[in-house]
Order: sequence, then C-alpha cells, then structure tokens
Amino acid sequence: MKVLVLYDYPPTPGGLATQGDLLYKGLLANGVDAYAVHIESALEKEWYYNWFKPDIVVGTGYWGHTPQLVLHPQKYGLRGVPWLVADGYIANYQSVLNELPLILVTSNWVKEMYIRDGISAANIEVLPVGCDTDTFMPFPDNDEKVLAVRKALGIKPEEQMILTIGGDAASKGAREVMEALSIAAKELPDWKYICKVWPQPRTALQSNLDLQLADQLGISRNVVFQTSIISRNFIPYLIGACDIYAAPSRLEGFGMPQVEAGACGKPVIGINAMGMLDTLEHGKTAFLAGIGQKIVVNEVTLGSESGYEENRRIVFNEPRTVDYRANVNDIKEALIKLMNDKETRREMGLAGRERVVEHFDYRIVAAKFIQIINERLGIY
Repeated sequence: MKVLVLYDYPPTPGGLATQGDLLYKGLLANGVDAYAVHIESALEKEWYYNWFKPDIVVGTGYWGHTPQLVLHPQKYGLRGVPWLVADGYIANYQSVLNELPLILVTSNWVKEMYIRDGISAANIEVLPVGCDTDTFMPFPDNDEKVLAVRKALGIKPEEQMILTIGGDAASKGAREVMEALSIAAKELPDWKYICKVWPQPRTALQSNLDLQLADQLGISRNVVFQTSIISRNFIPYLIGACDIYAAPSRLEGFGMPQVEAGACGKPVIGINAMGMLDTLEHGKTAFLAGIGQKIVVNEVTLGSESGYEENRRIVFNEPRTVDYRANVNDIKEALIKLMNDKETRREMGLAGRERVVEHFDYRIVAAKFIQIINERLGIY
C-alpha cells in the first residue's frame, strides 16, 4: 500500500496538522510506504502523483476542503479519501462526497452531523485522531522541565493549576469554567487558571472579552491568558504542569488536547456531548458536565471558503444546533471534587492514561486506518 498524506506539512501546532502528521508517522511505523505533502501545494502534490503513484491520497480537513482532498486527486485519476471534522453544518459538496466509496471522520458525533446534512452513512467510517503516547506521558511532580513551566507561568507551589488550550479559550468552554470558579469561591484551595491561546486578531478580540468577564466575576487576579507562540515540543510539559485540564468545549469533533491530557495522566473536565463521548469516560477518566444550552440557528451565510459566491444565504427547513454550552453548576461540582481530593485526581489520571494508550496511540490509529482501507477498498 502506498499512501500520500495531505495536511499542513511541515506541521504547525494546529489540530488538523497534528492529526495528519500523526497518521503519517503511524503509517511509517506500521511499515507502509507513505509520504506527506502540504494540502495546498498543487505542484508538489502533482509531483508525488506522477512518480510515487499512491494507491490512496488521504488528507485532513473539513467538508470545505473537498476541492483539495478529493477533487484534486480525482483530476489525476487517483482516489482521495478525506478524513474530516465537522464545523456545525455541512453546507456543500454533498454530491461529491456521496459518490466516494469511503469517508473517514474523527468521531461518531461527526458522523452523525454528516448524515444529518445529507451524506450517506454507508460511506462513513470513524477513525479517531492519534496521540503520541511516548511524548505525552506522566511526568514526576519534581521534573525540572515541568517545574520550569510553572515558574514561567507564575504558579506558586501551593497553587493548583487549571489549564485550557485552544485557538481561543471561549470555544473550549473557558467562560463556563470561569463562571464555575467564581461560584465555587471559598470551597476551593488556592488556584490559577491558565488559558493558552494562539496569537491572532480574532483570538485577541475574544481574549479581551474573556478577561473582561474574569474581571466582572472578581477572579481576574487568578486568571492568566498566555498568548506566546509555542511548539508541539512544549505542550506535553505545559499539560504536565497542570493539575486539571478543563475544556468543556462549545464545539468539539474529537478533542485532541483532552486526549493528550489523559495521556499525561491528568484528570479532565469536559462536556457530555460531541466527540468527547468517544474519548472520555464520565466518572472514570473525566467529569463530563451536562449540556446547559444549545445554540440553535435558522440560517447561515456562507462564502468562498464553502465553495459558494460571497454572502450565500442558506435557510434551514429545521433549526440546527451549531454550538453547545456546558452546565456551569456541573463544572463547579467537578472542580470542587478534583481540587479537594488529590487521590481522585491521581486515579482519574491513571485511568485516562490507560485509555489513551489502549485506544488512541498513533500507531494503533494507523493500524486501524490500514484495516479500513483493506476491508473497504481492497487495497493491501
């Protein structure tokens, strides 16, 4: 089997790039003849098509990347297998996707979204995102690299560190976490809440709004928004420095940082919905807050990123849920339990590590990919 993997290559720290890179490395580890190339590099992709002649061209993205992931390989007589996430609504390319013999998605919830929006269930297989469990692993409390992270973030030895990582924090549920922290108040030991966000204009605007909320809640002295550019090399130690990973995300097709936190032996606070239903076990590896609110829309406006002319208005026959909000009281109860019970944190972290190693190690995910391609497409 010869596989060409399309993603943001060489990989940036983003989720889709990491997803693709771990599949590529997992294929190599499983003895597959594979190469990686940037999803947007038409010239280099064609170069690989001509001399490598891959059996499969697999790439990471969402439905809006259908031209790069499917149509481009088809133009050269090759079979494109998209490995897709969801972004709330699949608005275009249904006919192209329904003609494919195989579509990969990152979770059962993503599969449900594609089926809801007109994609045949018969074409879809769930392939979770991999995790490098050799890099994301539990570290001793006295590990010098972990202690150096806590020092750089201004975390005192007696303070518990709660962590959220995302492009922005609000989409990962940070506003709900902050509300829960403010309500719990005197029931918690000393703490700092670190939100690691990516430096970009959209994030800066949202972070300012989130910091305003922290100020309104009276917890701004305990909340830190960190916007430094970091590499994937740093993230295991950043997670290793925290006591609790909290991300009851508003929209999550898989939840890679939650899985990585589990691999590092950290308890997780998530939401009982979407991709986290596949990755986390309530009461065992995580506390999953209930759904406090569903954000429902009757219409959307789309543009060229979705394959339409600008300002294309689409009205739904039935309102669509495009966002969730976790129950703040459930988050509060989880924080109180975890922050006041070190043994629960330890047990939940151990269970999380065991689950990730068993189900989400990148080599296991790549082996599952190989099995799916064998069974569904007859390629060996």
